[in-house]
Amino acid sequence: MAVRRRLVLGGAATGAAVGLAGRADAAPSYSPAHHKGAPLLSPRARHLVGRFSYGVTPALAKQVRAAGGARAWFAAQLDPASIADPAADGLRDWWPSLYRDATDLWNRQREEIEGVWEVMADYQRWVLIRRIRSRRQVLEMVTELWENHFNVPVNGDAQGFWRAQYGDVIREGALGRFEDLLIGVITHPAMLINLDNVSSSASHPNENLGRELLELHTVGRGHYGEADVKDSARILTGWSVDMWDTFQAEYRQKWHSRGPVKVMDFTHENADADGRAVTRQYLRYLAHHPATAQRVARKLAVKFVSDTPSQALVDHLAKVYLDHDTAIVPVLQALFDTQELAESVGMKVRDPGEDLVATYRALDVRLQRPPEGDGGDRYAANALLWQVDGIGAKPFDWPRPDGQPIDNRAWSSPSRLLASMDVHVSLSGGWWPDEGVTYHPPAWWAPKLPVRFDVLVDHMSQVILHRRSTAELLEACCLAVDVEPRERITRDHGLIKWNMFRLLTTFLDSPAFLTR
Repeated sequence: MAVRRRLVLGGAATGAAVGLAGRADAAPSYSPAHHKGAPLLSPRARHLVGRFSYGVTPALAKQVRAAGGARAWFAAQLDPASIADPAADGLRDWWPSLYRDATDLWNRQREEIEGVWEVMADYQRWVLIRRIRSRRQVLEMVTELWENHFNVPVNGDAQGFWRAQYGDVIREGALGRFEDLLIGVITHPAMLINLDNVSSSASHPNENLGRELLELHTVGRGHYGEADVKDSARILTGWSVDMWDTFQAEYRQKWHSRGPVKVMDFTHENADADGRAVTRQYLRYLAHHPATAQRVARKLAVKFVSDTPSQALVDHLAKVYLDHDTAIVPVLQALFDTQELAESVGMKVRDPGEDLVATYRALDVRLQRPPEGDGGDRYAANALLWQVDGIGAKPFDWPRPDGQPIDNRAWSSPSRLLASMDVHVSLSGGWWPDEGVTYHPPAWWAPKLPVRFDVLVDHMSQVILHRRSTAELLEACCLAVDVEPRERITRDHGLIKWNMFRLLTTFLDSPAFLTR
């Protein structure tokens, strides 16, 4: 077999294969090999589980098989309390201030013990690592969806005192009824502070929350007018927070705007000084409105199917939503069984958070609890927040009330791709983060040593991508590390000694990994 040479820059071949005598060699065969590893899910099951998780790993595939298949796994996921999750349940202990109430956080900030912005950074870290570790993958994904839908940014001091508890309310209601979730978030102190309802009174109604409730959270534009916004704001007057001493929630009856209200088809005499009952009736009306059903259905379809779901799919999901008293689980069950979902392979791009979480899961990176204080800054559990920020977006950092985008276009720029590639190479090399973390050594990625390169590629494809290698993937891997398809890889081979990171990034930078 003729010896082949390539001009290699950054691990990728940029020149033609030439023999020692200068003549072009015949192109090698890139027929993929077959390594007999753990059983793989079917392509359909891999797609369905991958769409509702942060990445199909060998451990997750084992859970799916133990459950009896993708559909049985999904059904169990919709009852998260039935799934033991010890690896995720104790994570909050890593950042004890996430347990503190608003008054405690406020006092600690005033006394310069700990700023709320520090606590919010820890909240972001906590949600990222939950997504990496949790066995309740559907709950994590749906919680993220609603936490963006009802966006309260973590980067504001005042709402920060309540922001972790706000996330808890969403997590607890993510798979319940939308009506209950809507009531819980709209009357929550974090939302009231974020959209200025704390200062909204009968004499000076603030329209921010009343407007966004209609525009973003429920019916959407085109279904209401300015008069509806004004009465929506009036209904919500009285819901407030003590912004000076305790940051505790309170209802101020004297601030409630009394008198008849009309928002679209909702009417109420609103004669009581205590407007909490009319608020709940109003929110129930909005939750059951057909336009809200359409928006909820479309949001779920865009998140889990494609950016352009058919109107027939949206109508089907909206009908299920209304027929089941705004319950989310039946809608997800109906969506899971649709042919449109089954045929949407490769149609959703991973956003920065999904990419980082999936990378940690695929590489099986082990994280340790960081010590308190500045000594823990370099620990991976803390540093991963800067990694995701480098890719493009930290969790719940989106400054506007509309929440982080869930469409492909927002996350498909060249700069985002380059940023992802940079993080992939750092993690593949085990270079950074470099404290409080355990990476697998290069030889761990081989099923055995020595091993033929094409067999190694097929093994790694199964572990990282949960699919067999292809001729295209094998060729990309050969070019990335300048190795022949059937070359023998030993423990002393350059691939094992110094070049494994290039091979790993070839999988992580592939379209199969960057989509879900």
